Amino acid sequence: MWLRLTTTLLYASLAFNTQANPLQSGGKTSTDKSGSSAFSMPASNLSFDKRLDFSVGNSFFRNPWVTAPATTDARDGLGPLFNTNACQGCHIRDGRGHPPRFKGDNAVSMLVRLSIPATDSPEHQQILRQQGVIPEPHYGGQLQDMAIPNAKPEGKVNISYTLHTLRLNDGTKVELRQPHLTVTDLNYGALREDTLYSARIAQPMIGLGLLEAIPESVLLARQDADDSNQDGISGRANKVWDNHAGKAVMGRFGWKAGQPSLHQQNASAFAGDMGLTSALFLADDCMVAQECARFPNGGELEVSEDILDSVTFYSQHLAVPVRRNMDKPAVKAGEQLFLALGCSSCHIPSYTTGQHASPALSKQKIYPYTDLLLHDMGEGLADNRPEFLANGREWRTQPLWGLGYAAEVAGSDDAFYLHDGRARTLLEAILWHGGEAEIAKQSVMAASKNERAQLIAFLESL
Repeated sequence: MWLRLTTTLLYASLAFNTQANPLQSGGKTSTDKSGSSAFSMPASNLSFDKRLDFSVGNSFFRNPWVTAPATTDARDGLGPLFNTNACQGCHIRDGRGHPPRFKGDNAVSMLVRLSIPATDSPEHQQILRQQGVIPEPHYGGQLQDMAIPNAKPEGKVNISYTLHTLRLNDGTKVELRQPHLTVTDLNYGALREDTLYSARIAQPMIGLGLLEAIPESVLLARQDADDSNQDGISGRANKVWDNHAGKAVMGRFGWKAGQPSLHQQNASAFAGDMGLTSALFLADDCMVAQECARFPNGGELEVSEDILDSVTFYSQHLAVPVRRNMDKPAVKAGEQLFLALGCSSCHIPSYTTGQHASPALSKQKIYPYTDLLLHDMGEGLADNRPEFLANGREWRTQPLWGLGYAAEVAGSDDAFYLHDGRARTLLEAILWHGGEAEIAKQSVMAASKNERAQLIAFLESL
């Protein structure tokens, strides 16, 4: 009863947010496509000639790269060490990835980041400035578990789980999975004992260009690193190295906002995930002990500027599906609860994009439910691995648009949430929140079963 009363009172005070949930979450870019292809559609306001550009980018995103030399010289140079041979291999149907599902399963759509603690040495400080982490000396910044013929993969990723039951205030029991990561079958010596690990599944690709088009000043204005208003929320922007600009700028993309732009995010994925060089990353994630230079490559720049630009255009213009069931009473009640719990303090409902190089992305009213800032999410979700300014307990606020399409895009009843895919349901994901979200989580635990169902109905309507 207290929660319903609080919800009503806070909702009245947050009336400005009642218009934050229109049908078109991505503004005029939105698509009404549903089913397994819901995340793979071009922005609806793209012109015909730009849709052709989108298709070109899609072909390089979707089709596999091959080892060099090959007759397909525009797509050769894979490896010698890699995680997948196509972008689509991680971002399944342009959606999220998943952890290994059974013993021996390949971790193709989940990556393991590696690093070691930094020292105060000038060498380490210079590396930190431009890379954000100190790569593990033998294996680099990312474990590659696949390799081209005659090369050896770095190792094998294994995930196991400890199950524990959380009892909510009304007696409802929810089983949560605590993941445990191990790396076996190492082919290039032992990892350092102080190696830091971070397992991360691929994120959905929708609406990324719109997030890029939100004015930086708007995002920075929401920072409150010292929690000066004492609301328990202290978001801050990551500051990362922009290879093209040659300076530190605000980070927006990746689980810890470690990349400044989609152009660099894509180039980084080509280098780390597929072993492909580009103008932004002249070397892949191959260390001295791995002797990668003895294997064939696809040329000095394996990913040309034209190809990188095409893939970037594609990733900028993947449309956000329209909302569903938003007029149902349970969804409306769930929205009120979402606001009353304070979830919108980090998952900011709406923005208007600024001027972007792409007219389709400019001046759009969008509803992504994120602030793109770093927040302390508690010890339960901590990977204890810093990245630029982000510490081991901080994560970027995930956009919530498209949540209701997750399972159908995955093509099964399974949808995996949070950075390592540990949560199998949205309720599980909520119950892993801690740190700055601890109070909101406790309120969810105290809510009635019906109120929790309404909250989930709202999230699934996005």
